[in-house]
Amino acid sequence: MATALDLKAAHGQFTEYLGSLRRARATIVAYGKDIDQLVSFLTNMGKKTIGDVSREELDAFIKKLNSDNYKAKSVSRKINSIKTFFRYLKASGIITLDPAVEIEHPKYEVKPPRILSKLEYRALRDACRGDVRTYAIVELFLQTGVRIGELANLTTEDVRETELHIAAQEGHAERMVPLNKAAKEALGKYLEIRGKEGSSALFITKTGKPLLIRNIRTAIDRYFRVAGIEDAKVNDLRHTFIAHHLMAGTPITTLSKLVGHKRLSTTEKYLELVKGKAAENVKLEEL
Repeated sequence: MATALDLKAAHGQFTEYLGSLRRARATIVAYGKDIDQLVSFLTNMGKKTIGDVSREELDAFIKKLNSDNYKAKSVSRKINSIKTFFRYLKASGIITLDPAVEIEHPKYEVKPPRILSKLEYRALRDACRGDVRTYAIVELFLQTGVRIGELANLTTEDVRETELHIAAQEGHAERMVPLNKAAKEALGKYLEIRGKEGSSALFITKTGKPLLIRNIRTAIDRYFRVAGIEDAKVNDLRHTFIAHHLMAGTPITTLSKLVGHKRLSTTEKYLELVKGKAAENVKLEEL
């Protein structure tokens, strides 16, 4: 029977499926950890095959997460992983009924994006100016609004004279992003000290290996602390780029394409954040 597929085998097939979709490595790892946690829980309950799993076991797993004091946002993410896992299994004919289809996400407050002020913007750039590699990373975030996964996947060939090539990944279309003076200067200085050995990845470690997403987060978090910027995350640099462009009068349709939003409504959500603020009639590199 198709439903006699071993739990770990189902997990493995799901991981291969995500890889075939060219999902970002960080996404595949995150889904993988969530499903691995579920499989371990189910195994401890005595379940051996995917066909043994019912809504009752999934509810028990979610109850365990709550009792282990996982935050609602984390539980919601794990539920999303579980739903994606079982949708794949059903679509592949491995199971006939999806036990996760009616599971609801917990409600939690979604905080609005954190937008750096002009003072914080300057402070962050000043804090990392002596670190050529991190400064180039920060400038790319602030001057192009790229996602962290997109930045981590950049290669040296993606850097053009006046543009940055962003490869298609995780459902996001390929696009070209213009490089302003600040971004070009920062990248130029970094490429001078980068060296030509090692990986083709644009940003590399001292040993020539690709700089991973977690490395990028760690580096920027450090400079947030140095600059005295509280409650900020790497993604807030992208939020800041979008907000500042809206305040400067960039057409929303142009901006939406620039940052790779699938839907215009995603960009429109930022309008409420900048509503009532004075337009910033300065170029971002002059902030």
